[in-house]
Amino acid sequence: MSRIGIPAEGFKTVGQIVGTNTVQFHVGQDGMSITIEMLSEHVSGGPVLDQQGRYVGFISEFDILKALEAGKDLNSLTATELMARHPIAVRKSTPIPDAIKLMADNHLLNLPVEENGEVTYSVTRHDLLRASIGLAIGIEE
Repeated sequence: MSRIGIPAEGFKTVGQIVGTNTVQFHVGQDGMSITIEMLSEHVSGGPVLDQQGRYVGFISEFDILKALEAGKDLNSLTATELMARHPIAVRKSTPIPDAIKLMADNHLLNLPVEENGEVTYSVTRHDLLRASIGLAIGIEE
């Protein structure tokens, strides 16, 4: 028996999950606007895209907090200066258990999903947990 919004065989891959984090930043964007967007959207981070839309880095709350702790002015920092430069991502075909392991092993809160060379959204730990127990998005409502 399947439930509305849930595949009959259950969730198997990241591509079957409706990601709840669609926030994306751009290389020249300033740190303060990034911080405000993260707070406004209630997300812990997001991918950084270059002028061609390629995924080049990731900014998390930890990156912002480290900059503040170092006494840096967020208004004068760009995404390029704040981001982690070795971005990790998965494809839609990535099995959910592999995504969970990747997040756990790398202490990630968000995992960008690439499709045809572009990041289309990020899955969060919350998204993976929901899918792992067989719940579709909106179950909280």
